[in-house]
Order: sequence, then C-alpha cells, then structure tokens
Amino acid sequence: MFRGASAINMDAKGRIAIPARYRDALRVEHAGTVIITVDIESACLLIYPLHEWEQIEAKLKLLSDTVPLERSFKRKLLGHAQDCELDSHGRIVIPPALRSFASLEKKTMLVGLLNKFELWEESAWQKQMDDGNTLIHSQDLASNERLAHFSL
Repeated sequence: MFRGASAINMDAKGRIAIPARYRDALRVEHAGTVIITVDIESACLLIYPLHEWEQIEAKLKLLSDTVPLERSFKRKLLGHAQDCELDSHGRIVIPPALRSFASLEKKTMLVGLLNKFELWEESAWQKQMDDGNTLIHSQDLASNERLAHFSL
C-alpha cells in the first residue's frame, strides 16, 4: 500500500527516484516494473505497479470499441501507458511526452494512493490540495453516505 506525499526532484534525463520504502515491494512483488499513464481528469500522471495495472487492463478490456466514450477512455489510458523499469538506484525515467502532459520539470510530488501513485508538478499539486481543501470545507460530510464516517 502506498501512502503519503514525497517531494522528489527530477533530473535532466527525466528520472525520479522512487522512495526507498517502496522499492523492495516494487522489485519483489512487481518485478521492478511500473506502468505510467495520464490521469483522466487532472494534469498529473498515474504510476501503477505491474500487477495493479493488469487489473486496470482487465477492466479496460471489457469496454467497447464501438461506444465512442468507452473507446476514447481506452485510447487515453492505454495510448499513453508506458512500461518503466526501476534501475539499480530505484529510479524510473518519465518519458518526455508524459512529462509534457503533466508539465513536469524539476520539482515534483509523488503521492501514494493505496494501489498507485500520482506524480504532480509541485505547484500544481499545491493548487490541487488548496482547491480540495476548499471543496471539503464547503461540504457537509455527514450528509454524504460514503463520507459520513470521516466527519469529525
């Protein structure tokens, strides 16, 4: 399980170092392979360990190639998907097209979301966090069935 946000500098070759606490699990349980693709709604990247991505692919396989929305959804996720291997230093290379999609340069944020990571440009992450806080504080969590038990 992945959790927490880590500030990570991307080097000039587009490499980021996966935090040490995740490297062994990625190597042992997922053969050191991650799949990177674009997020459907946000300007960030999604990084899935191999076995988690295989579950996503199984769901995508069930979508139609003749229903325009489903086909577009598949194209977006699968068309951008790139296999990446952890190197001996626990780094992965973010391909240039994906770096461009998420406006990644040097300062990034790697955010654990249980079964995957999000990779954000640092200031975009901060804006998203600010917007999310505003949204959360403007809502009555107790009236939302799925969020009520989080209400303090």
